[in-house]
Amino acid sequence: MDIVARVQAILMKPREEWLKIKAEPATAAGLFTSYIMILAAIPPAFQFLGNVLVGKRLPLVGVYRWPIGRALGFAIASYIVSLVTVYVFALIIDQLAPSFSSAKNMTAALKLAAYSMTPGWIAGILFFIPGLWALGLVASLYGLYLLYLGFAAPMMETPKDKVPGYMAVSVVVVLALAVVFNWIVKGIFAVRYGRL
Repeated sequence: MDIVARVQAILMKPREEWLKIKAEPATAAGLFTSYIMILAAIPPAFQFLGNVLVGKRLPLVGVYRWPIGRALGFAIASYIVSLVTVYVFALIIDQLAPSFSSAKNMTAALKLAAYSMTPGWIAGILFFIPGLWALGLVASLYGLYLLYLGFAAPMMETPKDKVPGYMAVSVVVVLALAVVFNWIVKGIFAVRYGRL
């Protein structure tokens, strides 16, 4: 798979691309090694660079730049959490399938999870500059649209009338998990001024 062409196609022509994605053979391992592990590395890499090189302006402290070790540890933990999140998202989609008259298919669920997360991963470049992370949230909203188109493709053989509910329940569950995972990582690497 040409990863650059796939990213461009899923972002620019998602309806057509979902049909190609649905038809192409894939494995979970193949999706992880050729797509997910590469794109999921973008946000942590740029967070690392932003935390070390640019820093953040903090009240009464000025510009605070993370020590390299702490920033690297945070980036690695964020990367692992990102990989776990996409896999758990796929599991949720797959496990919910029977409740929405859909076919259980872990590979199709992983395709849905991975390709719908593409805009958020690409927008991870914005983590380099403090304050621009909010634009990454906007990109993630486009990911919700991609997810809807993937469900409607129908990647999970979901009846059209069940798509909104299936998507909504999947997104709510994974967002709750992502918030918990994020709190854990941020709690572990909370910035303590003047200390490593």
